[in-house]
Amino acid sequence: MSDNAILAAMRRLGIPKDEMSGHGFRAMARTILDEVLGFRPDFIEHQLAHAVRDPNGRAYNRTAHLPARKLMMQAWADYLDGLKQGAKVLPLKRTA
Repeated sequence: MSDNAILAAMRRLGIPKDEMSGHGFRAMARTILDEVLGFRPDFIEHQLAHAVRDPNGRAYNRTAHLPARKLMMQAWADYLDGLKQGAKVLPLKRTA
């Protein structure tokens, strides 16, 4: 999906632009996967398709850490399902 498709869908859902953006969802997922669910930052960065250099200097190997990333995405889905069902929501700490 393009960035514009995501933004258009969010606006149709009534989410104003000063409340959340498509990138905001990615940033939120990045923070929760790291700080709440405890996944390694390099797994998260690979999943988000950010350029992560391997020891040979190549940017982003699409097959890196696939088993761990699969477990991470299942944990993310379970986390979201828990929120939907009324699980305890933990506030994120705000840093300056």
